[in-house]
Amino acid sequence: MAGGIFSPLGSYSELEKANCHPLVCLLCHEPYQHPCLLDCYHNFCASCLRGRASDGRLRCPLCGHPSVVRGGTGLPPVDRLLQFLVDSSADSEEDVQCANCDRCCTKAELDTMYFCNTCGQPLCAPCREETHRARMFARHEIVSLSKRTKDIHKKCPLHEEPYIMFSTEKKSMLCINCFRDMQGESRAHCIDIETAYMQGCQRLDQAVMAVKELQTSTREAIVLLKAMIEEVRNSASEEEAAINSLFSCMQEQLSERKKTLLKAVQSQHEEKEKAFKEQLAHLASLLPTLQVHLVTCSAFLSSANKAEFLDLGYQLMERLQRIVKLPHRLRPAQTSKINSEYRAEFARCLEPLLMLSPRRSVVGSAGGIGPGITGTNMLPGGQCSKTLMVPSCPPTSDKMSTGPMVKKPTMHRYISTKVLLAEGRETPFAEHCRNYENTYRMLQMEIQGLKDQVQELHRDLTKHHSLIKSEIMSEILQKSLQMDVQIAAHYSAVEMMRSVFEEVWEETYQRVANEQEIYEAQLHDLLQLRQENSCLSTITKQIAPYVRSIAKVKERLEPR
Repeated sequence: MAGGIFSPLGSYSELEKANCHPLVCLLCHEPYQHPCLLDCYHNFCASCLRGRASDGRLRCPLCGHPSVVRGGTGLPPVDRLLQFLVDSSADSEEDVQCANCDRCCTKAELDTMYFCNTCGQPLCAPCREETHRARMFARHEIVSLSKRTKDIHKKCPLHEEPYIMFSTEKKSMLCINCFRDMQGESRAHCIDIETAYMQGCQRLDQAVMAVKELQTSTREAIVLLKAMIEEVRNSASEEEAAINSLFSCMQEQLSERKKTLLKAVQSQHEEKEKAFKEQLAHLASLLPTLQVHLVTCSAFLSSANKAEFLDLGYQLMERLQRIVKLPHRLRPAQTSKINSEYRAEFARCLEPLLMLSPRRSVVGSAGGIGPGITGTNMLPGGQCSKTLMVPSCPPTSDKMSTGPMVKKPTMHRYISTKVLLAEGRETPFAEHCRNYENTYRMLQMEIQGLKDQVQELHRDLTKHHSLIKSEIMSEILQKSLQMDVQIAAHYSAVEMMRSVFEEVWEETYQRVANEQEIYEAQLHDLLQLRQENSCLSTITKQIAPYVRSIAKVKERLEPR
């Protein structure tokens, strides 16, 4: 339906299918009718775009890019190139009849048909051989039917003269009259049709190569982004699983420590309550004794005369002094504060879980993130931890045969290298990766060429039973040996870079370790200052009452 809204193209295959036919409109899915070109270089039928413009702008239904439309039609200009292809496609689908023998050709026979541009008539292959071989037709221009010249492109519409020149300045064909009417300096930019055609083909080839390179880069970018989307999905799943697992372990540890702390609180509560009750019982039994002796003293003083006072008074005073000197626990032996240090205990039980333990790689299942830096070294912010794993050198003898195998698939290494180079940081390792990729691609192309040759020889030998020259096999073996030498040399060159990168990685590790040590020392210094300030505040609070009391006494003794 014309003017329909696009649904997002989900996969790369859908993108390929959406652009499978260049002469079909992506909105109405029909052959183009008056195709219009937008500023984003997307084409749509004029009827599909009609009524979509607003305030002189038309938004592309595919990518949403706004295009400026001029004129009262509200439509972008017609794409002449695409219209030419549509018309040519329509002409090729028409039934073609030979002008000489009236023989109709099927679509399968169109490649064998010819066209005489001089006569302006189609010819079949037999008529071309029989009629246009005569001397009178020697000057006739006969081409294949697909390359016939239309009348509109043969003559100048202004002067009705055939085109003979092409202006490279105005990019237009000229007849003899157009050429005469041009100024002298403009004639210097005119060349003949054949030369202009050859130059145009060369420039078009260059433009096509540039577009093909862009297409290849676009495909690689799509593959890279799809792989990164998959890696992001896998990384998110792994991170969610790790979070859930850690949270469950934390809940279990906290639950167990909670039970222990509650038992400790209950134990302290019972112990303190028992001690306070015992002290309370002692003081409660002491209070009646003191009350009785106070009443006794009061009664003795009121009823005893001097002789009785001197006789019994000293006994009463000694008794009162002994009562006062008895060890009475008037002050609480301990505080009423119950302290379980639950914050420290909770932090202590979580400390093993929150330490910098080995983590999974955030890049994928291959486990590594880069040379010498594994998933163990990555922190949540993408920073490296203390554990910088420097790979050990393999044995020097026969490294390529006995050394460790490549841990990453080639495609995964290629994607990781793309991501590293896309960050734009100019480091020695990034430059090494850039040079390595160029050399690796060259070696890979040569190896692929040898593989194709061997497969072709194997097919000829087994399927076609063809005889193969021994020189060809010797040449392939010689090239294979040369490739082996080149690969070994490149491997040795890469291996020689190990010491340089290990030194850089070691410096990175030392810098990170120093920074972490300085950071921990800063925190320790701040905590120590805070503790000293807390002691200072406590001492100040303790001596403040004495200072105030002394100040009051001094004011009384020495008034101003």
